[in-house]
Amino acid sequence: MRHVDFSPLYRSTVGFDRLFTMLDSLGQPETAQTYPPYNIERTGENAYRISMAVAGFSEDEISIEAHRNVLTVKGERKEEGNGEGSELLYRGIA
Repeated sequence: MRHVDFSPLYRSTVGFDRLFTMLDSLGQPETAQTYPPYNIERTGENAYRISMAVAGFSEDEISIEAHRNVLTVKGERKEEGNGEGSELLYRGIA
């Protein structure tokens, strides 16, 4: 496999970081997302247990679906007030 180094081009460009990150990842094999952290355990011949760390979510905010051999876990948080007159612009803490 051939690896192309774009680092010399980074010095002369500003604001194109995301584009170059995408170009760098084109030659690499696609991997599944690994967030949130999870464990897969075999509990029997045809039985498995999946444990996920989904801090900040209650049980009723998580939905689990299985369709065509794909397991989908979705979490949707209920809006909570941050105090009077404040507006949450970005949530980086789960």
